[in-house]
Amino acid sequence: MDFLKGLLIRLGSTVVAFWLATLLIPGITLDTGSAGEAIVTLVLVSVIFGVVNAVLQPVIKTVGCGFYLLTLGLIALVVNGLLFLLTSWIAGQADLPFHVDGFWPEAVLGALLVGIVTWILGAILDRD
Repeated sequence: MDFLKGLLIRLGSTVVAFWLATLLIPGITLDTGSAGEAIVTLVLVSVIFGVVNAVLQPVIKTVGCGFYLLTLGLIALVVNGLLFLLTSWIAGQADLPFHVDGFWPEAVLGALLVGIVTWILGAILDRD
């Protein structure tokens, strides 16, 4: 039961983070007609983002270990922005009304905002 609780907290935090990103960052858009459609879209985009990060991030970190060391971890901003942009592309292929205009500053700032918000909400909501 704790696994399901943690999964739902992470998913909910990511949904809220993506919603905030669409509100705060120009160039990240969610073109829906109703609140229900927006919620479904945000949940699906959050799931896509989670799968993309779970599958690709460990591979990228392993292969690009030297770049992470060379740049003192700053390459992570570029990698996260590209993964955010990939999430937008996959959402577009799935006909979801979520779109990121470009890499800089939209995708990089979006990934940064989503990371910070999910970290904060996870820390707040995960307390027993």
